[in-house]
Amino acid sequence: MLWFPDWPVTALEREAGAAAQRQGSVQPGSVREGSGRKGSVRDAAGKRPGSEPDEVAGQRDTMSGGPSPGAATSGASPPSTGRGERTDAGRGEASRPGRGERSKAERGSRHPIAVVERNLVVACSASARAEGVRRGQRRRDAQARCPGLILVNADAARDHRAFAPIVSLLEERAPGIQLVRPGLCALRARGPARYYGGETEAARVLLSALREAGVDGVRAGIADGPFTAEQAARAGTSADDPIFVVPAGGAAGFLAPLSVAVLDASAMIGTGAAGTKEAADLVGLLARLGVQTLGGFAEMVPDRVRERFGERGVRLHALAAGQDSRPVQPRTPPPELQREVAFEPPLEIADQVAFAMRVTADDFIAGLGAVDLVCTELRVELVGDRGERSERVWLHPGSFDAAAVVDRVRWQLAEDVGADASGGDGAGRGLRSGVTLVRISPEAVDAASHHAPALFGGGPEERVHHALSRVQAMLGHRGVLTPAIGGGRWLAERQVLVPWGDRDERDRDERDRNQRDRQVTGSGGLAAQRARPWPGSLPDPLPTTVFADPVPVDVRALGGELVDVDERGNVAAVPAFFIESGRRRAIEAWAGPWPVVERGWDAARSRRAYRFQVVDADGSAWLLVCDGDAWTAEATYD
Repeated sequence: MLWFPDWPVTALEREAGAAAQRQGSVQPGSVREGSGRKGSVRDAAGKRPGSEPDEVAGQRDTMSGGPSPGAATSGASPPSTGRGERTDAGRGEASRPGRGERSKAERGSRHPIAVVERNLVVACSASARAEGVRRGQRRRDAQARCPGLILVNADAARDHRAFAPIVSLLEERAPGIQLVRPGLCALRARGPARYYGGETEAARVLLSALREAGVDGVRAGIADGPFTAEQAARAGTSADDPIFVVPAGGAAGFLAPLSVAVLDASAMIGTGAAGTKEAADLVGLLARLGVQTLGGFAEMVPDRVRERFGERGVRLHALAAGQDSRPVQPRTPPPELQREVAFEPPLEIADQVAFAMRVTADDFIAGLGAVDLVCTELRVELVGDRGERSERVWLHPGSFDAAAVVDRVRWQLAEDVGADASGGDGAGRGLRSGVTLVRISPEAVDAASHHAPALFGGGPEERVHHALSRVQAMLGHRGVLTPAIGGGRWLAERQVLVPWGDRDERDRDERDRNQRDRQVTGSGGLAAQRARPWPGSLPDPLPTTVFADPVPVDVRALGGELVDVDERGNVAAVPAFFIESGRRRAIEAWAGPWPVVERGWDAARSRRAYRFQVVDADGSAWLLVCDGDAWTAEATYD
């Protein structure tokens, strides 16, 4: 078993380091330009486009490993064998100090960090442990022992995300890995042992690969079953001797002196919270009965164990006796859905890049179809000859086909041309050299059955979709726009034109600079704008017709005097009629005023206005605005 102490902390630190590295890397447009522009990407007309901002009873069969993410040089992969083999598992969780020593990763921790879940510490760094912080402590106790402790909430998604590269790295050298949980995996050892010349040698190869990937402190346990291998990695290893081998048939003797508490702490005893709770209850009861070790538990008569603890107790009793009959269940690696194409020499014309992407796009769509998926969000990454990058996520109203993929690559190359020409925000962020690599990957996928054509066609909606998509392919990404409602106080500014296929309008520059934190539908873009508090904004129902330019009106009282609103929001006179486009309209009913106050801290841009809703003699409802002495019609209710 390969064991990485305190995996949640490791996952946190690795993600933080990766984020810092991304921030310190070369950003698009930050590469210094040369004196000439011959190497820049250009469209067919010669313009330079850029990128959009971017496991067996009686058999010897177990070894486990808790490696580390990263990409190491790929080596030859040993053959995977069937059941009845020695197993290798990998684990990463909070550890007890092995033989009084710490790993290099532990000694290298600088900041005291603790990961908490349900107000309990589930993992902590070596520096926090040196201050007295331990797993299982309450939050307040941990903070009392270490006032400078940094507390981070547990995040299973983060742990899985950081551990995924580890599993991929191990599979390059020893296929057939069972992922138990982030930081803990198991694999059959017979194949790797034959390939590398022994079980210990195989474990050393895996540990070496992990060190090359930047992960230290990983320890390996080799035994006849996953449970014994897990305990071997935890209790039998040290920083100087990270590999422990339990002799064949010696599982019972190795486990005998261990505390029954390991049944509660082990990840191999069962599945889910229910299994963990049952193990904890059994451990507590055994302690009250005076059974403190696994050897003592194993000496109990199985029939008596079944009477008292049921089948679950019999299973744990077998584990305590070293009889782990479960096989390793290798995972099926996820399919490689992304595709990339490299250009040597770099291509300088956008149409050349798009043309070269046709075969790759066909292969990309075929790969998704082979697993009955379609792509609904596409990530396109472009790499320039000077190292600059362009990255963007594209949306589609239905699902991408090969032609749509090629279009997005071309649009991403071409959209910055206009921005550069205008000197706007897009200037300086395009690729400043020829394109050397294009990578396309599905950002979001859906079942292909959800996008299969209906038996009698999709009707008008399908025809509209095909027509608009065809026009967009000819005119470009923003050649077809659809209206949507955004956030704001004034109705005109809430009208947003969204490119066809985009589900909402987003801050594209910010999204492309921060792809990991990109906004998704329902949590960003227009949805986020509408969810913000907009004091003074008009509640539903909203008017049907909104004037792009407010129409001037003249609101008068019965005596003809101009109606205005004082500083306290009081109406000077009752509105009787208003004149709009030279037509006098009598006011039958009115409501208001409702103040709209903006930027009161800025004398130059501050604004105070009042809204009125009025109904004229024809029954038409109007939304009028009084801004100082001026009246305008903002919208009408049809």
